[in-house]
Amino acid sequence: MHDRRFTKLPMMAAVWLLSLFAPLAASAQTKEAATLPPGPLTLEQVLALAEPKSEAVSIATAGIQRAEADQIRARSGLLPQLSVAASYDRSLASEFDNVFDTAGTGTPCPPFSLNPQAALDARVAEIERAIDCGAVGGGFFGATDPGGLEDLPFGRANTWRASLSFSQNLWSGGRNGAQITLAAVGRESAQLGFTTARAQLLFEVTEAYYDAVLSDQLVNIAAATLDQADATLRQVEAGLRAGTQPEFEVLRARVNRDTQQPVLIRQRVNRALAYLRLKRLLDVPAEMDLQLADGLEDENLPPPRVFVERVSAVENTLRSSDTPSLTIGGLSLPERAAVEQANTTVRTREATLKLTEAQRMPSVSLNSSYGRIAYPDNFLPTFDRSNWTVGIGLSMPILTGGRQRGDELVARAELDQSRLQQRQIEELAALDTRSAWAELLAARAAWESTAGTVQQADRAYEIADVRYGSGVSTQLELSDARVQRQQAGANRAVAARDLQVARARVALLPDLPIGNALPTTGGNPIIQQPAPVVPVQPSPNQSNPQLRNVSTQFTQPQAGTR
Repeated sequence: MHDRRFTKLPMMAAVWLLSLFAPLAASAQTKEAATLPPGPLTLEQVLALAEPKSEAVSIATAGIQRAEADQIRARSGLLPQLSVAASYDRSLASEFDNVFDTAGTGTPCPPFSLNPQAALDARVAEIERAIDCGAVGGGFFGATDPGGLEDLPFGRANTWRASLSFSQNLWSGGRNGAQITLAAVGRESAQLGFTTARAQLLFEVTEAYYDAVLSDQLVNIAAATLDQADATLRQVEAGLRAGTQPEFEVLRARVNRDTQQPVLIRQRVNRALAYLRLKRLLDVPAEMDLQLADGLEDENLPPPRVFVERVSAVENTLRSSDTPSLTIGGLSLPERAAVEQANTTVRTREATLKLTEAQRMPSVSLNSSYGRIAYPDNFLPTFDRSNWTVGIGLSMPILTGGRQRGDELVARAELDQSRLQQRQIEELAALDTRSAWAELLAARAAWESTAGTVQQADRAYEIADVRYGSGVSTQLELSDARVQRQQAGANRAVAARDLQVARARVALLPDLPIGNALPTTGGNPIIQQPAPVVPVQPSPNQSNPQLRNVSTQFTQPQAGTR
């Protein structure tokens, strides 16, 4: 029979492991949470937390460091080059072994001795003897002469070399100057890339922050509407028990209450998604609880403090104009980082063309090499020989088979293309700037148009509730007033969010890339509302296309529609 004690062992081991690692995980999460300031987070705190943890900003910083290294490498072409080298060679076998040995395998040969007083025959015989035994030529082949061939490096067992090399570029035909220019322009481009990446991060974090704030307010509106529908249902059920309300009214009230529950669930899901996006930008655990300090209920709704200096002048100038013109004389177009990047591209192409043309020119360099050499019989060297050379080198292409001409044509074509793209980007930058101003004007007008709608909707609901409680109105009128109240609050919150995001975009506009369009909540999947629930007459603020999707989110389609 199976023993249950053994089936519990894996479970006990898992519990023991969880108890062992749970404190470690908790301490890691506590450490991560300790990096966040206490209390609700303001937009300024969120921006300060997101920038050091952004991968895009870190990549741009690494690009700046690489560009600085390219500048150092380019400037090295103007400076002298000095290098040292040392080597040791041990010859195990050589073709020159015993080539210069003068002694034979037999008896040693007496050295050649010339006696001028001897007879001619004796002197000739001495020469022949010396030649036969190898004694003649000792000054050239003999082992006794320190200047013989046996002192040459051929076949040496030990060889030591130490050398010092020097080179200085005297004239490069413009190559070094073009490379230095390319590196400098690359450094400027990397800095602009960092500025753009940082501005893009600040805009994304601002948008995510206000999306989360908006999602909180939409959840509160949906929860309040559900509470009102539930209170109406309890009132109708009490009337049914008292005999003053028919069962039809109870069913209608219950349907109205139940249709508000999916709305609340969807808003809570949207809020969770909005906070997940914000947590991803802050690089904090998904299970961490975040509290946000800013809200969208302020009747004045000032710009965020971090952007107030850069956006207030533009917003006040646009609002002070009698007609909403986007070509106001007192408001000049800001310099855009994208235009500066296009300028650096043109300068890069110009330097590339200059470098390509410099390949036709000769290059002159000064070279010198000094070396010490030793051929010791034992291992330890005694550097008794030296080599020292000084020279001037010249290099110039004569025939490249058309490669040089092809490179120049490509460089000129790229330069012309970059100049045309620069002109195009300047036009797009002006259009993009005016588009951002238009978005700010539209967002401001949409928010101002909802100023009194919430109070009027609240008052209308109070009157409808009293009328329904007095029996002088129907439940349909009460439901219509309730949904109009919910719709007015949602429209007001969405308009406030869009205005704050539009202000952030205008403030960051000089550093943002071109075409960074302002996403509205109607197309944002995080803030998108669920299907309509109750029929209601459109309110005046539905004429704004930016808010039309949000305005109809709490309405029920008419009969016969899909």
